[in-house]
Order: sequence, then structure tokens, then C-alpha cells
Amino acid sequence: MKKFTSLLLVFALVFACAACGSDNGSTADNAAQTETGAEDTAGEDANAETEDAADVQEAEPETEDAAEAEPEEAAAEDAADAKSEGVMTYEEYVAADLDTEVVVETYVQAKQSWWEDKATLYTQDKDGAYFVYNAACSEEDYEKLTPGTKIKVTGFKSEWSGEVEITDATFEILDGNYVAEPVDVTASLGKDELIDSQNQFVSFKGMTVEAAGQDDAGNDVAYLYSWDGSGQEGDDLYFNVSLDGETYTFTVESYLCDSESDVYKAVKELNIGDKIDMEGFLYWYEGVNPHITSVKAAN
Repeated sequence: MKKFTSLLLVFALVFACAACGSDNGSTADNAAQTETGAEDTAGEDANAETEDAADVQEAEPETEDAAEAEPEEAAAEDAADAKSEGVMTYEEYVAADLDTEVVVETYVQAKQSWWEDKATLYTQDKDGAYFVYNAACSEEDYEKLTPGTKIKVTGFKSEWSGEVEITDATFEILDGNYVAEPVDVTASLGKDELIDSQNQFVSFKGMTVEAAGQDDAGNDVAYLYSWDGSGQEGDDLYFNVSLDGETYTFTVESYLCDSESDVYKAVKELNIGDKIDMEGFLYWYEGVNPHITSVKAAN
């Protein structure tokens, strides 16, 4: 009996040791798997960080290039707009006496007309505008004068019914390009300061169409052919607009915008009382008389 009991104790010890060995093996395996998983996760995180850092490095040069490009573009524009030796600034041009020779560098904004080798041009730089009247110009050169073309003009500063212009002029085409954005001068209407924007490309906002005259039947009409209504289709259109109780006469100059142009057709569709926005050149004739190039319903 004692032998049997002893054998039972031996077997119990053997099984207990085997079980402990098995548990230790499982624990070791689990630990090894955990360590391997941690290494894999750490490796993935490291790769992701490396990729993110690479993306940042790739993005940085693009940002730097853009930042460097802006000053370079501004410098290039300033260089293109710099005046050549002997060329007046706009301030010097304004200060020059009438009937004296002037030399300016400016940019074509629109062409009014060409006839018998003479061109009339609306021109402007970043400081002001110059109306060039009947400059010597071949038909071939006239075709080259697209909006933005830079030209050097030599002529005489003149005045006609309040309009300051350059006459008896010659010009040469230069490298460079500039197209002016319209300047809103609505608030300057009726004020002395408006003359400071003479001949510039400007805009007018929220003005009201008034009667321009009467037709043969005595009815009020929104526009006239020619200033006194004596014209016909294809002639200049004259129309009146008001702001704050003051009325002004504006013109669609038929040489600049003929009867097939959008603005010519738009003015013919106006009704008295319409609210409109306009763009055009701030021409002068016995007072402000803008040459309008765009008309649309006010916002």
C-alpha cells in the first residue's frame, strides 16, 4: 500500500512538472510574438515618419520657389515700367507747359481711329493716362498696337476744349505690356479732383438713365444720334445719366465703338430710369465727357 501511494505521488509530481513546462513555453511564445509585433509596429511608424518628412522636404522647395518668384515678378514689372533716359514721368508731363515738347513711355489701352497714316490712341501707364491725337502711324504699325503694347511717344502737349492731349506726335514700339484695370471714379463726379483721372480707364456705378432729348413726336428718349439728335445709325451716341441730383452727358464714340459693338447696342436698349454701371475712358470736352466702352445693369 505504501508503495502504491509512493507511486501515485511520483506520477503526480511528473504531471505537475510537465504542466509547468508547457505553461512556460506558451508564455515565452506569447512574449516573443508581442516583441515581434511591437517591432513591426515601430518599423511601420518609423517608415511613415520618414515618408512624411520626405513629403515635407518636397513641399518646402515648392513653397520657397513661389515665395522667391513673387519678388522676382515684381522686380521684372518695375524694370519694364522704368522710364528710359530723357523720358518724362507722368508727374513731369502734368507739370509741363502747354505747347512744349513732351516725351513719354506709355501703353496702348484702346485705338480710336486710323486715317491717312495718323492714329488716335488712348494710352496709360501705372501713374496716369495720355490721349495721343493723330500720331504719325503706318497702317502696318497700327495693326501692331494691340491693348497693352508699350510705346515711346514724342510730341507736343496740347489742349482742346479742356481735353489735354499729345499732338504732332511720333512713336516707336518697345518691349513691355500693361493693361489698366478700371478705376471707380463715381464718387469724384462733380468734384475738382475728377480732372486728376483725365483720360484714364474708369468705371461708374449705379447711375440713373435720364432723358437725352425728344424724338420727332415729342416723346422723351434715352439717347440721341450726335449731340443734338441730328445724326443717324452709326454716328456717336449721346446719353444722359444722373447721380445725387446731378446729370452728366456720356458718349459712345463711334470710331472707338462702332454700331456693331456690344456697348453701342446696349445704349440703344436703355430706358429712362434704368440703373446702370459703365466703363470707359475719361475724355473731356467742355467738362467731363466719358467715352463709354461698356454698359450693363447695375448690381
